[in-house]
Amino acid sequence: MTERFQDLLTWLEGLETLKNHSFTSPVPASSDASFRRYYRIELTEEGHGAKTSYIIMDAPPEHEDCRPFIQVGSQLLQMGVNVPQVLEQDLSQGFLLLTDLGSTTYLSVLDESNVDSFYREALEALTLMQAEGGRYLETLPVYDSTLLTAEMALFDDWLGVRHLERPMSKLQKIQWQQVQEALIRSALAQPQVYVHRDYHSRNLMVTPENNPGVLDFQDAVKGPLTYDAVSLLRDCYVRWPAEQVREWQREYFLMLVQKRLLARDEWQAFLQSMDWMGIQRHLKASGIFARLYHRDGKPGYLPDIPNTLTYIVDVGQAYPEMRFLVDWVEQDLLPKLTSVEYDQEAG
Repeated sequence: MTERFQDLLTWLEGLETLKNHSFTSPVPASSDASFRRYYRIELTEEGHGAKTSYIIMDAPPEHEDCRPFIQVGSQLLQMGVNVPQVLEQDLSQGFLLLTDLGSTTYLSVLDESNVDSFYREALEALTLMQAEGGRYLETLPVYDSTLLTAEMALFDDWLGVRHLERPMSKLQKIQWQQVQEALIRSALAQPQVYVHRDYHSRNLMVTPENNPGVLDFQDAVKGPLTYDAVSLLRDCYVRWPAEQVREWQREYFLMLVQKRLLARDEWQAFLQSMDWMGIQRHLKASGIFARLYHRDGKPGYLPDIPNTLTYIVDVGQAYPEMRFLVDWVEQDLLPKLTSVEYDQEAG
């Protein structure tokens, strides 16, 4: 038993919420790409036998700040979004006691028979957040050009140079800069709304009421309208046919029109905005997956890089402005990625 785990047990034993209850020893509830850890405990009320489960967030304060999680979670609850409620907190130690949204992620159950209804509910929750979140925008960090640029730099630094050992030439760097500038202009030109920033199948939980449950929202920002939707519809962890994605885009667009976030004559501009926003996100995500492996020793996300890069090729080929990026990914990085994976497996 580690010293931190003992500190966690000591904290639990002193909580008002858990008085007059016996509870099981905390067991891991999920993995996380950050320093946060999650545990589940089961409570039994003394004299009644009724059982309830709770989640404990363990976020070491030297690495993680719980305050954004608490603030954003409170805001989302007020909007009507289904997120965990914070029941107890100790910011000095980095411990939170949360309500439990269960263990069934979208990713674990999605198939052709249920994906349409699950995604419709997820898009409805998303547009609720975007429509109701306006009053909180000034409390959030801004998804500005500096942040967008820093995210895309992860792609070149960690995937291109570190993982694949494919540094760019001087000419390529100029073309890469032009691609980034185009993507940034597109992102900043969109309506700026409440952005979850990781709205995808691993962070959406299947719940019996007010589906879906929404997790991992602490990095919320004021940012581009299409960011969360493209995170869901062109998910790094699962892929659906392009025709089906287009139908979901149409449904989402009509939801936005109904909530007066867009006008009906903005359909074509909306499609391009979402396409380019997806390219920016997939650049960021593939870089993060490589960084998790090399910096943090977490190889579990490496198998998701090919799917993530393939979105860039499939979507970007429709736009002349993305030609350099598409060719670079398709002709250079993806073939090199296959050889790197083979070498790692052989080693």
